[in-house]
Amino acid sequence: MQHFKTLSAFLEYLELPGPEHPMLSVFSATENGFLPCPKESSPPITNDCYTISFKKIVKGDLNYGRTTYDFTNGALFFIAPRQVLQWDSSAVFEQNGFSINFHEDFLKGTELAHQIKKYGFFSYSVNEALHLSPKEEKQMASIVENIEIEYQNNQDEFSKDIIISQLSTLLKYANRFYERQFLNRKELSTSLLERFNLQVSQFFETGQLQKKGIPSIEQIAAKISVSQRYLSDTLKKETGKTTTEHLQLLLIDEAKNLLLQPSKSIAEVAYELGFEYPPYFSRLFKKKEGISPTEYREKYKLN
Repeated sequence: MQHFKTLSAFLEYLELPGPEHPMLSVFSATENGFLPCPKESSPPITNDCYTISFKKIVKGDLNYGRTTYDFTNGALFFIAPRQVLQWDSSAVFEQNGFSINFHEDFLKGTELAHQIKKYGFFSYSVNEALHLSPKEEKQMASIVENIEIEYQNNQDEFSKDIIISQLSTLLKYANRFYERQFLNRKELSTSLLERFNLQVSQFFETGQLQKKGIPSIEQIAAKISVSQRYLSDTLKKETGKTTTEHLQLLLIDEAKNLLLQPSKSIAEVAYELGFEYPPYFSRLFKKKEGISPTEYREKYKLN
């Protein structure tokens, strides 16, 4: 895997013009490609830059994991430093849009250096891009145009502050649009919850909990081909519960079934559910149900 420490080296690899600023580049594409897309059969790459790119697909699909996304209305991608980049080379894109690339050091000493780490969309996989309406696209393009004007003009002592301010505004709009996207994708959210529940059920049925312990949210997310952050955000927006809460509820539901089997001790139930120490299981059960596993068994035991 290749890693590029400088913006110049990254752009050279993509066969793009060198940056006007050593830590910042802005492209509005017309005739030439502008997106950070490694060429076919090239190895995965990483770099120390942030990338914000907008593009439209005109032919083919972008397939990631088990999902194919429609990019007809355009999609905005947010890529953080040191994320692995590897794109499907079969798709064809309209040669318009924009791309902003800036080295992480460009933000040093600014409030945005801290704020940018709070935006979850920089942790998303590429297939979890932000889909823009035509109106939203115009809003974003207007901000990028302002950044590009400042970038191309003779830069002075005010330029960096102005560009940082515009970048901050662009990211605030992106955050608003992501909120809208989550609200409008209830069907996907429901599907994601079903897939989450199904995957955890498979852990129960195959005995993996007893063998390997309770899976992490990251492991479950990988099994259903989404990022951990995307899974957490989507379920939280749709259900009001975190992924950890959903997992705990499923564990407790399974525990209730096992506790009604008189042949199993409390400790055996705990181990079967992946708890290394039975007291941990008992504390969680009482926290969620208000009674201990023993009290539950006595209350609901089969006659």
